[in-house]
Amino acid sequence: MTRRHGYSVLSALVALIVALSAAIYFGVAAGDGSPLGTVTDGRGHRDSTAAPVSTGTWVGAWSASPTGAEPGTETTGLAGRSVRNVVHASVGGTSARITLSNLYGQSPLTVTHATLAVAAGDDTARAAAGTMRRLTFGGGVGVVIPAGGQVLSDAVRVAMPHDTDVLVTTYSPTASGPVTYHPHARQVSYVAQGDRTEDATGASYTEQSPNWRYLTALDVLSNESDGTVVVLGDSLTDGITSTVGANHRWTDVLSERLRAALVGGADLPRYSVVNQGISGNQVLTDGLGRPADNPSGLSRFGRDVLSRTNVKVVVIDLGVNDILRNPALADPDRITDGLRTLVRQAHARGLKVVGATLMPFGGHLGYTPARENVRQQVNARIRAGLVYDAVVDFDKALRDPYDPRRLRSDYDSGDHLHPSDKGYERMADAFDLRELEGAGQAEL
Repeated sequence: MTRRHGYSVLSALVALIVALSAAIYFGVAAGDGSPLGTVTDGRGHRDSTAAPVSTGTWVGAWSASPTGAEPGTETTGLAGRSVRNVVHASVGGTSARITLSNLYGQSPLTVTHATLAVAAGDDTARAAAGTMRRLTFGGGVGVVIPAGGQVLSDAVRVAMPHDTDVLVTTYSPTASGPVTYHPHARQVSYVAQGDRTEDATGASYTEQSPNWRYLTALDVLSNESDGTVVVLGDSLTDGITSTVGANHRWTDVLSERLRAALVGGADLPRYSVVNQGISGNQVLTDGLGRPADNPSGLSRFGRDVLSRTNVKVVVIDLGVNDILRNPALADPDRITDGLRTLVRQAHARGLKVVGATLMPFGGHLGYTPARENVRQQVNARIRAGLVYDAVVDFDKALRDPYDPRRLRSDYDSGDHLHPSDKGYERMADAFDLRELEGAGQAEL
């Protein structure tokens, strides 16, 4: 082989490796098998914010499960409007990237412009000075996400403090409905007419929304976290009765506890915490539609847990709705078998699973002594170590000591099922942070 020919072969190999690396990176967006988005502008953007240069670990800073198709958006979606989602980052970082979903769309979603910025404060659509970043997808400013698909953006450099709100804005000029959304966000987001994605003042965002739309994940390149704790749950995890905009879901408080303990010198894993709660969610039963609205824990575990970034520990708080929403009497064997199936899937990835006992619902409209008996049977198996690697006993922590079938009054939001802010705080306080250490057991 001549030297010139050797150089040609080497150059070809290098080009092939670069191409494969780019394909693998962009392909992360479809790690659950969903279709990839198509870049609509392939021009490179070499501004100073386009690529991460700092070292660190990619972790989840925020996430929300796509829940269904937003009513009223079936025909036109949100064509001609800018959607500014407000989300709360549990950890900080030096670079960020997002995931957009068109899971429930019946037609391709064209996003021609998207931005990310640190919010200037709480309850505002205004960006902090100097933090507005234009997002790209495979190097292009626009992307087409097919029906049922999702896409991961390129990373942008941005100094993002922990425990801060982040603004993620998208603009779609064409009809593409229905909108994939997450209701009951307990956070106010915003909408503006026209392409106002780079409006740092927020003045054009005159419409408010209680939902998160399209956006399902925010990842950061972090120097303060080495992995992600993913919490799978129902409305108790979704925080449906927590104060809007206050970040008082129990997962928010857990994240704060863990960070405070680490700052105080505790020898604990450096993890972020992300919330995959869906109100009304069940272990076993999907909602209606195709794809199903409010998919069961069994249906969504791969998408909402295993596909999250750098997962280290899984926390599961599911089962109450399987009891309350079953028109017949729920079978405790089926519920616990379903939970064990989730645990086996996590163990196959080497992940530890911490599971929660089911909290009381005495006084709720759906309460019956027979349903209470099912709850007690499920909890007995959880406490006996027959379901999870470790247990957080939310039932014991929040029940009324004088009537264990009910929530303690100051932990009760008033509906006798969902906690108050104080109750959510108590849930987080009951969590033994040392249970975040270690890996999953080989067999339960």
